[in-house]
Amino acid sequence: MRVIRASLAGPRTDPDQEGVLALVSDLIWAHTPAAHGLEHLRARAAADGVHVYLFLRAASEAAALAQAHAILDGARAPLRAHGYRTAGPLP
Repeated sequence: MRVIRASLAGPRTDPDQEGVLALVSDLIWAHTPAAHGLEHLRARAAADGVHVYLFLRAASEAAALAQAHAILDGARAPLRAHGYRTAGPLP
């Protein structure tokens, strides 16, 4: 299992931070096909948005990065609809 951290920039003014973290998690899960190997994810509040930790079934670090890119690409439109975008390239 590989872990990839992605940073999402977005609003931090919502008083229901736990609800925001659940929403981000749900949006990613809802738009990720099983073929991308997502086993688990954890969203954590960050100063500029949200850090998302993607736990992936992957044969290598390069494969995990490709899968993480595919996951975030698939969830891009719904995340943007709620004010979130990837904060920069994945490592």
